[in-house]
Amino acid sequence: MTNEPAEKIRWGRLGALAALVVGLVVVGRVTGLTAWLSPERIRTGMESAGVWGPIVFVAAFAVGELVHVPGMVFVAAAVVAYGRVGGGALALTGAIVSLCVSFVVVRGVGGKPLGAIRWRFVQRILGHLEGHPVRTIALLRLVLWMAPQLNYALALSSVRFRSYLVGSALGLVAPITLVVLLFDRLFNG
Repeated sequence: MTNEPAEKIRWGRLGALAALVVGLVVVGRVTGLTAWLSPERIRTGMESAGVWGPIVFVAAFAVGELVHVPGMVFVAAAVVAYGRVGGGALALTGAIVSLCVSFVVVRGVGGKPLGAIRWRFVQRILGHLEGHPVRTIALLRLVLWMAPQLNYALALSSVRFRSYLVGSALGLVAPITLVVLLFDRLFNG
């Protein structure tokens, strides 16, 4: 027997989350923000912000993640503006902050409905996440990097924020390092 009020609330929160995600993507496309943001524009914005450049970068990265601007754009901009070491550190910091913002927004609106699913195959998949959350998230990040769909699924699960943060940070080190080295060779080499 299901708890109808709780079920209605869960579906209402998921509906609100869907509306928010669609709204953010539409706003990003309609305003031209997603097309306008390029590594060169981001770099120019960071440089014109002076000492506030890194903070502007991290904030733009977080907003960009919410409106589905590819993370590679921000990584490239950081490398072009600050070089391999400084840009790499800034790109990793921006990526982690953007994923945390995404998690908080999605969890705040959508709740944790995946934790309540009783389908056996879903429970089996989520069992890995519940049994070894940091390791599972780190492995997912190695493969899926900063995919918004992964962010949403993890935020809607019952995983704790701390496990999400640590697993995401560990899992992003290798892919971001490789991308930073590639962009450094392309743009600065």
